[in-house]
Amino acid sequence: MSFYLIGLGLNLKGISLEAIETCKKADKIYIENYTAELPYNAEELEKIMGKRIISLTRMLVENEKFIEEAKEKNIVLLVYGSPLIATTHISLILKCKNQKIEHKIIHNASIFDAIAETGLQFYKFGKTASMPKWETNYKPESFIKIIKDNQKIKAHSLLLIDIGLSFGNALKQLETALEKESKLKAKIKKIIVCSQLGNEKQKIYYDSIENLYEKEVYAPFCFVILSELHFLEEEFLNVVIR
Repeated sequence: MSFYLIGLGLNLKGISLEAIETCKKADKIYIENYTAELPYNAEELEKIMGKRIISLTRMLVENEKFIEEAKEKNIVLLVYGSPLIATTHISLILKCKNQKIEHKIIHNASIFDAIAETGLQFYKFGKTASMPKWETNYKPESFIKIIKDNQKIKAHSLLLIDIGLSFGNALKQLETALEKESKLKAKIKKIIVCSQLGNEKQKIYYDSIENLYEKEVYAPFCFVILSELHFLEEEFLNVVIR
């Protein structure tokens, strides 16, 4: 009996043959529903896997109780994109090691692969930041500090947007946070917005924040805050993305 941690990649056609074969043989299939929003519906995924898929919240994944089932059954946890990007999933493998549960990781593509379609050079990215959905009394801006730190080393910032945060609100949160950082705001003339990378409806925009509000953007999406551009990056953005 084993636990399988499987990356779904970026679209339905990108799911690996190994992943499909493993799911068809599994006794139970779970999917986590909090690190990214799927660009397709669960019913389509169930048709491919040939089995019912049970959705797990962050709390249910982090309490790790479902891993216990892998002592007697073949259990799968599906993750959008790459299976080991989130630190939560690393802890699942540690639990398997500590409890001597057989396990296997099946990798796939993620945003960190597809972001290269922007024409930006991967080695020029700094630390990745996340933007959570703000609440009335909770408006964390830690992502701004990461962007500032990346700017100091002339590195681009990949800004991942939390599930449930709409495109318009994400732009507004970015604008609001930048208002408090005049020097940083002055540097950011344009940003990149990536919508549903790796899918048929993929869109990449390169424009000022104020002009981006009118763009058609669907989840999952992310922002790239640019630092100093290499001349090839600049040419690609102006010729290909525009």
